[in-house]
Amino acid sequence: MSAILPPRIILDPLLQSWLAEDIGRGDRTTQSLLSIQEKTGQAAWIAKEAGIIAGLPISIRLFQLLDERVSLAPTIHEGHRCEPGDVIARLHGPLAALLIGERVALNLTMRLCGIATLTRKYVEQISDLPVRLVDTRKITPGLRLLEKYATQVGGAINHRLGLDDAVMIKDNHIAAAGGITAAIAQVRAHIPYPMMVEVETETLAQVEEALDSGADIIMLDNMLAGEMRIAVQKIRERNQRIRIEASGNITLETIRNVAETGVDYISTSAPVTRSSWLDLSMKVDPLTST
Repeated sequence: MSAILPPRIILDPLLQSWLAEDIGRGDRTTQSLLSIQEKTGQAAWIAKEAGIIAGLPISIRLFQLLDERVSLAPTIHEGHRCEPGDVIARLHGPLAALLIGERVALNLTMRLCGIATLTRKYVEQISDLPVRLVDTRKITPGLRLLEKYATQVGGAINHRLGLDDAVMIKDNHIAAAGGITAAIAQVRAHIPYPMMVEVETETLAQVEEALDSGADIIMLDNMLAGEMRIAVQKIRERNQRIRIEASGNITLETIRNVAETGVDYISTSAPVTRSSWLDLSMKVDPLTST
């Protein structure tokens, strides 16, 4: 499944705000070099370490907001692997736009590449099993759509983007409502018809209550693998249509064992919260300037 970028009506204001934050009242260095305003040139983006490429379509849009004449040609495409020293993209256009947009574009791309790279490592651990990796709402404020785009590039699928996407009854909701049964009954009375209800469970007793109350998706949160297997068996015996999600303390070392319990989805924030940036640099070729 291809990763889907947010439309320009959503993406452009985000990019404009990040450019405005960095540029402020103007790029003192670039704009002081008056002759550069009329010069065009080329630049290469170079990988300094191995990883998965993500974010190049976002970067070209950022540069084009500065000057629509900028072009970016990927030499390594989204979702493909780069090695140290690889040229991942070549840019051409007014040098002023290339220099002013350089840092914001690189920052975004390095962040998204880092997320896609770690996501891919998690996905590869379970790629031969009938289970999908899912991201979470543990994201950086302001970067929600782009970080979730990067997990898609890495091979995961998105959980809900926001609170309005789906009902997810967690432990604190259960405590506030007085139990799983009461919580499901209350939300069913208010949500739109097509919306599904997911319930977080921590014990086999809660799994039974979620089954009795008509949950559409049951999350097994922080359960040991043995207990998780029992829960999966109980759910399958009662209702084959219910989807099962595992969550909590998912690491590269534990994800395989969790997947082998028979769950449908494994959700983790690790690709976003534990990933490091993929180091990239931009080098302008002075010989191509005119």
